[in-house]
Amino acid sequence: MPTPDPRVDAYIAQAAPFAQTILKHLRAVVHEACPEVEETMKWSFPHFMYKGMLCSMAAFKAHCALNFWKAELLMGDAAQRDAMGQFGRITALEDLPPVAQLQAYLRQAMQLNDEGIAPVRTRTARSSTVTVPDDLQDALAQLPAAQQHFAAFSPSKQRDYIEWLEEAKTAATRTRRREQAVAWIAEGKARNWKYEK
Repeated sequence: MPTPDPRVDAYIAQAAPFAQTILKHLRAVVHEACPEVEETMKWSFPHFMYKGMLCSMAAFKAHCALNFWKAELLMGDAAQRDAMGQFGRITALEDLPPVAQLQAYLRQAMQLNDEGIAPVRTRTARSSTVTVPDDLQDALAQLPAAQQHFAAFSPSKQRDYIEWLEEAKTAATRTRRREQAVAWIAEGKARNWKYEK
């Protein structure tokens, strides 16, 4: 068996007790099905590599997830999509398929990697036109600099502001966000300007 990645050990140790049981079980199943597997950490959670991405596991506050990189090719429409992985929110070992089924998925995933078959990725095309809410449009019209900058923003930068505004749960929050948005836009700042380099 390859040397376990100590970062995966640490990840499991920091998980809640219920999650530790699940993660240890999944790790053992992966290693048994694929002795050549390599462990690593990507996006802050454990991944298992075999000639590319094989699968990953993650722990959350109240559940775990198991995610196959090529799930659509392995399971088709049977893959659940209500959580990060294909098996829904895993809260106990009983939520997982039997070990034999998991190992069958792992062997199929290994074969796909052996054959160099790429995962199925579907991208949803976003429209390049953006519908600006009336209240934001009116607020921008009051400040020509803001209106000019907003018109020059890319559709994605415009959408960032619109989505932020529309996610407000109360009218007061929406008003406060709209005022902040117009002030930033007047300065030519994108919605997430604080994180831009």
